[in-house]
Amino acid sequence: MTLLYVLWLFYHSQNPVSGCNLFIHLDIHSQLLTQEQTIRSAVECGGVGLHSGAPVCVRILPAPPATGIVFRRIDLDGFEIEAISRNVARVSYATSLMKKGVLISTTEHLLSAFVGLGVDNAIVELDNLELPILDGSALPFVELIQKAGIRKQRRPRKYLKILREVEMREGNKFISVHPADSYSVSYSINFPHPLIGKETLQVELVNGSYLRHIAAARTFGSRAEEKAMRNMGLIRGASRENCIVLTREGIENGPLRFPDEFVRHKVLDLVGDLALLGKPILGKIVADRAGHAMHTALVSRILRDKTLWAEVTLPEQQHDSVNSYSAHAAVGSSL
Repeated sequence: MTLLYVLWLFYHSQNPVSGCNLFIHLDIHSQLLTQEQTIRSAVECGGVGLHSGAPVCVRILPAPPATGIVFRRIDLDGFEIEAISRNVARVSYATSLMKKGVLISTTEHLLSAFVGLGVDNAIVELDNLELPILDGSALPFVELIQKAGIRKQRRPRKYLKILREVEMREGNKFISVHPADSYSVSYSINFPHPLIGKETLQVELVNGSYLRHIAAARTFGSRAEEKAMRNMGLIRGASRENCIVLTREGIENGPLRFPDEFVRHKVLDLVGDLALLGKPILGKIVADRAGHAMHTALVSRILRDKTLWAEVTLPEQQHDSVNSYSAHAAVGSSL
């Protein structure tokens, strides 16, 4: 019988604890993409929704320049919802989009994969309300996109370059963004579990680092909270195959893919949520015990104040490096 487990249980922990503090700093210098990209051919996969438990098929299609990422509900006459901030609906246990009453749920893993591979434009068709959870990470989506191939487009790639620092706090949770010439993240978590405690990861998201260090990190949850979550109508599709299952003293379905897989998954979620800016970001994100709600609140805060950022393109002489994402994809995807 399939077992159900809560995902993201510890994302909103309020009590700091002492514990293991795994720290990695990746200082990778690479030129950035100068032109937009899409996929070369259509690809598809299927699975079940994490919270709905409903079967769903997903098909990813190439899209013209300036399209962005657009979700299309083919079960509802092809109704389209753009992956942008104004369409954010619910962000408690996953990030969902809604437009004119039509919902698409748990978008963050696929959006994260698009960002990690440098895909700007794509149509995502699905025949139900929730994207499949697959193995609980972004890696299956990464491999699907790699199978399709990535194609450079003629339109210059526009970046959202952060000009001024902005920060948001809620109790002991914190998130901020700072001016920088690349996209980097410093994320800390602090959970009262013997295998987690305090973990910190710093990563610059260039030159294939997303694929090597972030994409395969899975979501996690606690067996102890299963009943409560089921009573809330959640995690109907969760199982040992699509999340790390924590017991009081350890892990029920190990081993971990990384010693600090928990904080890496938090970075994965953040990257997917910040994709709702609608443009790749040039800035440094610093977060401590944040979650989907704070991630998407930061997106709204940035877009609301146009003095915080400028829209920029990169110099033409960097064209030789347009494959800095896709050329490293095959190297970085095997973890």
